[in-house]
Amino acid sequence: MPRMTAFNTLPLKPALLASVETLGYSEMTPVQAQSLPAMLEGRDVIAQAQTGSGKTAAFGLSLLQSLNAETIRLQALVLCPTRELADQVSKAIRKLAANIPNVKLLTLCGGMPLGPQLASLTHDPHIVVGTPGRVQEHLKRGSLHGGGIKVLVLDEADRMLDMGFSEAIDDIVGRIAKHHQTLLFSATYPDDIREVSKRVQRNPVEIIVEAPVETKPAIEQQFIDVDPARKLDALAQLLTGEGGQHALVFCNMRRDVDAVAEELDRRGFSALALHGDMEQRDRDEVLVQFANRSCAVLVATDVAARGLDITALPLVISYDVAHDPDTHVHRIGRTGRAGQTGLAIALCTPREKPKAANIEEALGRPLPWHPLKVAQPRGKTLHLAPMKTLVIDAGRQDKLRPGDILGALTGDAGLKADDVGKIDVFATRAYVAVNRSLANKALERLRAGKIKGRNFRVRALH
Repeated sequence: MPRMTAFNTLPLKPALLASVETLGYSEMTPVQAQSLPAMLEGRDVIAQAQTGSGKTAAFGLSLLQSLNAETIRLQALVLCPTRELADQVSKAIRKLAANIPNVKLLTLCGGMPLGPQLASLTHDPHIVVGTPGRVQEHLKRGSLHGGGIKVLVLDEADRMLDMGFSEAIDDIVGRIAKHHQTLLFSATYPDDIREVSKRVQRNPVEIIVEAPVETKPAIEQQFIDVDPARKLDALAQLLTGEGGQHALVFCNMRRDVDAVAEELDRRGFSALALHGDMEQRDRDEVLVQFANRSCAVLVATDVAARGLDITALPLVISYDVAHDPDTHVHRIGRTGRAGQTGLAIALCTPREKPKAANIEEALGRPLPWHPLKVAQPRGKTLHLAPMKTLVIDAGRQDKLRPGDILGALTGDAGLKADDVGKIDVFATRAYVAVNRSLANKALERLRAGKIKGRNFRVRALH
C-alpha cells in the first residue's frame, strides 16, 4: 500500500515522476501534500507557506502537468517580487521539466536590458517567470502574448504587495486569458492579500501550513515598575536591547508622543511621532518610513496606529499603561505575528497601578512583573534604522511603477536587489527604502541618471 505522502500517489505524468525521483524527492512536504491534489484538479489555491516549505516544486509540478509542449504558446506565468527569487524559481522549474522535451522557459525581470529579452520573445515561450513590472511592460508592448495562459502563479504575494506591485498585478490579470487557474502563495495573510485573492481567484482552496511548534506565534508580556522621573531612561535602555531596531511605543496623550519622540531622537534613535494632529501627507510619510525600516522606533497614540500593518514587529512598549484592557490587548497584538515571537512591555508608575489591576482582572491571571535596573544614561550613541528613504517627486500620475524604480537602482545605480527595500508609489510621489550605508550613493546615481528615461527630482527623507 503506497504512503499517501509519496509523489507516486499523485496523477502526475511519468516524465515528472522521473524528475522527482532524479531530484531525490521521496516524501511530499506538508504544503505539497495539501496543495497538489487541488492544483492538479485545476482548482485555484491560496496557500500560506514560508520560504523553504517546498512550494516552488508544488506549483512547478502543477503547471508542468497541464503544459502541452507541442503547442508553441505561453501557457504558464509565474510572478515573483525580485530578480533573485525569479532566478531560483526558473532553475527549480527547469529541473522538474528536464524529462519533457522542448520546454521553453524565459525569465523576464526589471533591471535587465530589454533588447535581449525582446529577441528571445520572437518565438513564444511555454513558461515565463518574472517580476510584475517587466512582465506588464512586455504584455503592453505586445512582445508577450497572454491569451493562451492556463496557469498564473503569484509567488511571495505579500512581498510583491509590500514592494507596491498591486496595480501591476491587476493590470497583468486584465491582459491575460480570462479563464485560467490562479495559484497564490504568501508567507503572511494580511487583509490586502485576501483582497487580491477576491479580485483574481475563483472559489480558491485555502491551505495553511502550520509553522513548526517551536516557531508558533508567541507574545511574551512584561510589566515593569518604574519611577516617573526615570521613565525615559528605562525606555531608552529597553530600546537598545534585542528588537529595539524595530519597535512601536504607545503613549496615551498626543503631547507625550511628540515629547518622547523628540527625546529619543536627541539620544540617537531613528524615532518618529505619529498622532491625529498631523497632516495626512506627514502621517503617510511616517508610516512609509516605519514600514520600510527607515525609522527604528515609532511613537504613537492608539488611534493613529490603527492604520499600521507591520507583520514582523519584535517589540511593542506601552510607555503609558493603556486606559482599558481592550486597548492593552490590541497593543500587544501588534507583535508576535506571522510565526514570529514578540515582546510586549508596559512601563508602570505607581499612579498607573489601578489600570494594571484592571488589565489583570480582565486577563484572569497575574501580570508578569519583571525587575529592571535602570542604568545612568550615558552620552549619545547612535541606534539608527538599517534603511533610509529616498523620495522621488513622481508617482502613478507620471506612470511610474515600482519596477521602474527597482530597475533604475539595480541597473545604472549599481545596487543589488537585496539593498533595495519596500517601494511605495502614491499619486504624485514615490518612496523607496535603500540600505542606509548605500543611500548617498543611490541618491547621487539617481540624480545623475534617469528613471524610465526621464529626470525626476530625488531627495532623502529625514
